[in-house]
Amino acid sequence: MAEVRVVPRLGTVLAVGSVGVSVAAALASLGVATYFARRVVTPEHEKKDDTWIVSIDRDGPDASTITFVAAPHTLSPGRYGLWLDHGEGHARVGDVISSDLTPRRSVDRTVVRELLDLDEGRLVPGPARWNSYYYCGDPGTAVGLEFENVHVPSDIGDLPAWLVPPREEAERPGEWAVLVHGRSAKREETIRALPLLHDLGFTSLVPKYRNDQGAPPSADGRYNLGLSEWRDIEAAIIYAVGRGAKQVTLLGWSMGGAIVLQTLDRSDFAQFVNRVVLDCPVIDWGVVLTHNADLNKIPRAASMLGKLLMGRKATRHLVGVAEPLDIAVTNWVARSDELRHPMLLMHSRSDDVVPFGPSEALAEKRPDLITLDLWDGPLHCREWNTDTQRWEQAVRDFLA
Repeated sequence: MAEVRVVPRLGTVLAVGSVGVSVAAALASLGVATYFARRVVTPEHEKKDDTWIVSIDRDGPDASTITFVAAPHTLSPGRYGLWLDHGEGHARVGDVISSDLTPRRSVDRTVVRELLDLDEGRLVPGPARWNSYYYCGDPGTAVGLEFENVHVPSDIGDLPAWLVPPREEAERPGEWAVLVHGRSAKREETIRALPLLHDLGFTSLVPKYRNDQGAPPSADGRYNLGLSEWRDIEAAIIYAVGRGAKQVTLLGWSMGGAIVLQTLDRSDFAQFVNRVVLDCPVIDWGVVLTHNADLNKIPRAASMLGKLLMGRKATRHLVGVAEPLDIAVTNWVARSDELRHPMLLMHSRSDDVVPFGPSEALAEKRPDLITLDLWDGPLHCREWNTDTQRWEQAVRDFLA
């Protein structure tokens, strides 16, 4: 029998090829979306050095100085910390004294800052990591406040916490503050607020929450963008009430703001909360995720798909979360009529991580509850660093 050869039509070949390309593109988009979503919910405890020390001058005409390779964070005005030797050491630096931005190569551009103190470790030229908290250690070593290490019982286990009593002559018996740090941050982020709260007569409680280093992990070991972490802040409120708190003020930074807002919405113990202070808070995770996808040059379609993967029961395993994360319920501009607590929102128009737009929009929708303090210049959660007096006065006025 003669061999029969079937020659496909050109249109068929092109159609099959087009389907192949489409499938490949879809798989590539799914891969990017999955990677992006997993990065968002995965704790980042090991952080890379991001700063280069060029030289240290301990005998300069303007006291001790330190020279860095210029970068947006090393050029930022204000006071900051510096992690040394992979986190084993720490120094503190002050304002910019001078900068040389004329060389063409960015690696040759430098900035000279005040060297305020070396807390521990060795300070030598080479790599380091910027610390926007300014402080390191605990309330005792950092700002000289007496404190207790306590444990807050929660549904996942005991959460380590700092308990800072008020000054002896405090006139606010029963007034507590619970301070909530941001995503992949440490409790040290909150230390800058403790001296002010201590002076105002608050008892302050600073808990770790699930998936922090040294805290119990959740079942999936992933951040849930406030949708499960709120239980740990509820546990902190319950602990405070058990120790005599009559009223509780919640303070949150960045994702800590998202956690606080979910606590107010979901916890039966939100009735004990009388005021809220949020610094560069996540008011709408949808906006934050889109912004960070744009910064990392991730296609909008992939970032949208990533949000869908987080929120669908059938695809949550791709992201690694135990329960779907409904991004829509984190949009407090849309849910503004559900808010019940007086709130101070501080946000910088220059925030490079969490856009200020949702904070401004929320304040416009609820002027009856929200006091908005917009800044120009500071990067994310660095208002206190840039102008400590202004930050503390805004909080003092609101709480007083």
